[in-house]
Order: sequence, then structure tokens, then C-alpha cells
Amino acid sequence: MNEKSKKQISKFLSLVLRHQPEKVGLMLDPRGWANVSDILEKSELKFTFQQLEEIVETNDKQRFCFNQDKTKIRANQGHSLKTVDLDLRPKVPPVFLYHGTIAKFIPQIEQSGLKKMSRQHVHMSQDRDTAIKVGSRRGKPMILRIRALDMHIQNFPFFLSENGVWLTDEVPSTFIDFE
Repeated sequence: MNEKSKKQISKFLSLVLRHQPEKVGLMLDPRGWANVSDILEKSELKFTFQQLEEIVETNDKQRFCFNQDKTKIRANQGHSLKTVDLDLRPKVPPVFLYHGTIAKFIPQIEQSGLKKMSRQHVHMSQDRDTAIKVGSRRGKPMILRIRALDMHIQNFPFFLSENGVWLTDEVPSTFIDFE
């Protein structure tokens, strides 16, 4: 499968598994799982199970996963749907985590910290390189270093998604190092 097709299918999956399942009449269970057969049937892109499997296995950010018997699929994180509960368990974060953004958002972040906005969580990575990739999607990246362990000590909960993205509800600006 070529990269253009992979990207189209991945964007479709992100849309219906993270944000708007109703757009194609898809039903997600409370944990965000959708039937693979429904995804294949309802997509106008018309892709095969083998192509879907390739996308899940090769996606650079591991955005999606199958259940054990590959009859269901879900997004690992990034939902704007408030009805999806990924059953994440609190974890102790590393000392520092990183968040990629762009310069135009820095004044607001300095004032109010990082907010989840329309998503369920603020997303952070364990390494700068990943944060650079994330920030680069919208322009020249600005990397914020989050003092995650200090936050944890102050009773801010942290979660780790199946694809290695660190999540929390908010990051007050007092815990952000603006590099």
C-alpha cells in the first residue's frame, strides 16, 4: 500500500475512532472499541482487513490497536469524545516530560498552562525528539519541558497510553520550563 493511501485511511480512522464516529454511523463501546467489520463496511475508502492491519502495525505513532482476536479496533488516545473511557491507570511519570507546540501559543501557555482543550487529556512525550515531531506539524516547534515528577508529588495524576503517550488533565505554567 502506498503512503498516500495509508495516510488517508489513518486520517479516516482518527476521525471516526477519536472524534466523530457518528459521521459514518459507527458505534463505539464505552472503552472506545469499534467492530472491525463495521469500519471496513462503513468507510468510503474501501480498504481490506490486511490494509487495516498494516496501518495498525506500521503507524509511526501507534495511534490504533486491535483487541486480542483482531475483531475490534480503537484509538490509543487523543479522543475528544467524553464518552470514551480508556480505563487508564495512574502511573508515576519520569522526572521530565516534553510537549511540542508552536510560538503563537506560548503567551497563553505562560499565562494559563497547558489545557486539554477539546481532548480528554494533555499529551506529552518522554523524549524531546517526539515532542519536536508533534510541534512540527503546525510550524516551527517550541518544546516545553514539564516537571512531571514534581507535579505527581503535588497529586496531579499521570497516565500512560498503550502507545507510550503520557497524559494528564492539565499542566499549570509553574511546572513548565520554557526553553
